[in-house]
Amino acid sequence: MPTPRVLMSKIRQALQLLADASLSTRQVAAALGISKTTVSEIAMYARDAGVGWPQAATLSDDELQSRLYPPPRPRSSTRREPDYAVLHQELKRPGVTLQLLWEEYRAGAGEAAYRYSAFCEKYRAWAKRLKRSMRQIHPGGERLFVDYAGQTMPVVDAGTGEIRRAQVFVAVLGASNYTYACATWQQTAADWVGAIIATLTFINGVPKLLVPDQPRALIANPDAYEPVTARLMQELGEHYGVAVLPARPGRPQDKAKVEVGVQVVERWILARLRHRRFFSLVELNRAIAQLLVDLNQRPFKKLPGCRAAAFAALDAPALKPLPATPMVLAQFKPARVNIDYHVAFEGHYYSVPHQHVGAAVELRITAGTLEVLLRRQRIAAHALTHIVGGFTTVAEHMPASHRAHRQWTPAKLIGWGERIGAATAGVVRWQMEHRTHPEQGYRACLGLMRLAREYGDERLEAACARAQSIRAPHYRSVKSILASGLDRQGTNLLGCDTPVMPAHDNVRGPSYYGHH
Repeated sequence: MPTPRVLMSKIRQALQLLADASLSTRQVAAALGISKTTVSEIAMYARDAGVGWPQAATLSDDELQSRLYPPPRPRSSTRREPDYAVLHQELKRPGVTLQLLWEEYRAGAGEAAYRYSAFCEKYRAWAKRLKRSMRQIHPGGERLFVDYAGQTMPVVDAGTGEIRRAQVFVAVLGASNYTYACATWQQTAADWVGAIIATLTFINGVPKLLVPDQPRALIANPDAYEPVTARLMQELGEHYGVAVLPARPGRPQDKAKVEVGVQVVERWILARLRHRRFFSLVELNRAIAQLLVDLNQRPFKKLPGCRAAAFAALDAPALKPLPATPMVLAQFKPARVNIDYHVAFEGHYYSVPHQHVGAAVELRITAGTLEVLLRRQRIAAHALTHIVGGFTTVAEHMPASHRAHRQWTPAKLIGWGERIGAATAGVVRWQMEHRTHPEQGYRACLGLMRLAREYGDERLEAACARAQSIRAPHYRSVKSILASGLDRQGTNLLGCDTPVMPAHDNVRGPSYYGHH
């Protein structure tokens, strides 16, 4: 601003003192009763105008005023306006800033370019006129926003005529607004994750961040600051290498992209399908997929290009590649390893390494497999079966003694006994027939085998004959007879000429056990 006319006399005096007396700026200011800053400005303006003392003494007040403080030149009307829509899209590219864009603009506009501050101010004023979701700037490949629409679609059961409402899932990429939609029956964790997997396949890549709301199906512990994602969502993040960043509750600006995306899908897809009748989810999804092509190719109103073109330029190059195999949807269930080193699922029992008896584990169930996880590490895996009451047991999971039992069957054990003798076979058979289940007699039979190795087959046969003669065909009795040497005395001492196990139709031989 020019110094007011009433100060022109002091301007002259300041120029005279600065020239003649060679005083400092501070001293001149004190002598004239003005500020040091004012004295500095007078000296600067005079120097820029090329007016010194005594020339200033020869000029009138008006001449001195016009020389020191010329009126500002009118702004050039030839300023080159930037293409704000292009700037807005360019800002979504990784590493691109307003400073860089201004430098590129200035290099092309030359003298007609705006200064950096004016350039930024004009761009921000232009961006404010966009919708909130459009003016958000997300770098390419950074964020994928997901949500379910409030509107549902009816699907008719062709057999019963019953109408079922299908849910509509929507996903929007942050940089390009490229949109995907599909229908699912519900909004369970499996529905959410299955739809997200379909989205990643559709865009053929993986973004850095996945931004859902905080539904219970996905977020085990909803919280504004530290939400905890559910187990299936954690597995999705691990498999695809994507971080999950749930939107804060009550903060719609965190997911404005997908909120607008839902409106667009409802307007340009669901509204167009309102008069059509669908008889399966597959048929409905086929129709949605066809209209998605048109939606993503519709030109933007205020930005250059369309969603598909913006996706190809901004998001597609920045997405991480998909893993070699898609994630298999799984169900997770807590369990505890029982004392028999098995876990139960839907009435069937699956073995776990015996050292984990009593451990709290997690079951991961897919369409064909059941895995047992301990602290996220797999300790057992089985083919899924639906035989209620059945057992699926891996020999390596059993203790050593139990593995020995597994090598034998009732038929094999009776066959072994018959090779020793009739009395031994009779004792073995007794173990099978007097237990609730034949396997309960395995341990006693294995004990008889050990006695045969220790005392020999001949003495074992004699001991078994004696045990039968006293009506005590138990392992413990046979062992006691051998230990005391009673087998050497024979059975005639007790008035019995032959072992008590006569052949009879009701006496089962090894062939019976071979088929049962």
